[in-house]
Amino acid sequence: MRFSDCGWPAQLELFLNMQPSTPAAFTALTLSACLFAADPTAVRGQGSPVRVGADCEVCKEFLERFYSSLIAKGVDFSQETIENELISICLDSKGKENRLCYYLGATNDAPTKILSEVTRPMSAHIPAIKICEKLKRIDSQICELKYEKKLDLESVDLSKMRVAELKKILNSWGEECKACIEKADLVDLIKKLAPKYTSTNPRSDL
Repeated sequence: MRFSDCGWPAQLELFLNMQPSTPAAFTALTLSACLFAADPTAVRGQGSPVRVGADCEVCKEFLERFYSSLIAKGVDFSQETIENELISICLDSKGKENRLCYYLGATNDAPTKILSEVTRPMSAHIPAIKICEKLKRIDSQICELKYEKKLDLESVDLSKMRVAELKKILNSWGEECKACIEKADLVDLIKKLAPKYTSTNPRSDL
């Protein structure tokens, strides 16, 4: 039996596979994970949990990739190390992922800082989806973030779009054109940047 068979994040399985464990212990832990996936309240023994579902999209994907990058680097998973790594990758984040970093307090202009709500559970290898559930209770805006739909330049005529719409596309990528004077300048810039942001996997690698 595998954790992925019952909807548990693959990152947790990756971590557990790295640890010494008896077959009986692994089976028991896997069954517990499946029980939680089937009925979270049965494990918590209290009110209905916050349902992540289709929301928390950016939070879940960003933190899962971040966790995987830490595993790949072989870091010590102390809270201090995780925080430093998170701030570092947030410096280069764009679009909705940069907004997530802002809400977490990992950007220079962030008014509040709740990084410990990420670093503390992640240091204990808590799955990203559970971290996002907790963050949603603290700031609902975090789980309202969604990735922009992929721009299909083959089916969209940029020249027929309004200037405001063109600027919105650039803004969703975390880009802007201060030197653009004509509408054609915006169109040209979008076409130039499109390969970077509309590839098969538009999310940035960590």
